Amino acid sequence: MPLRLDLKPGEKVFIGGAVVENGDARCHLSILNDVPILREKDILTEDRADTPCKRIYLVVQLMYMDGANLPAYQQRYWELVRPVLDAAPSTTPLISTISAQVADGRYYQAMKAARELIAYEQELIEHANPTP
Repeated sequence: MPLRLDLKPGEKVFIGGAVVENGDARCHLSILNDVPILREKDILTEDRADTPCKRIYLVVQLMYMDGANLPAYQQRYWELVRPVLDAAPSTTPLISTISAQVADGRYYQAMKAARELIAYEQELIEHANPTP
């Protein structure tokens, strides 16, 4: 079944290695084969990966977008995960989910779980630094 994308004017989307920018009007695209697809709002840039869990999301995103360099990204993933688990063992269930999806090559699903990890990280930070 094809994936249908509805793009807003000016919206960008990454499709299988290409960045596509919509023009001035709404656009409807049907993607007929299995390729990596990310909307601009879901793309995390390196300069915005400013926490340990955001860096985990970024490396999983790179696994999804750039399969040619997968071994290097997978190695980096484990380098990032170990300190997070040591510092916050309560992240184990989320990281286990991400790791299982990475091991299965389900990078988009791993990214979704990594977004949950980022939200949990934010909760931990807020709990550690309560607002006066």
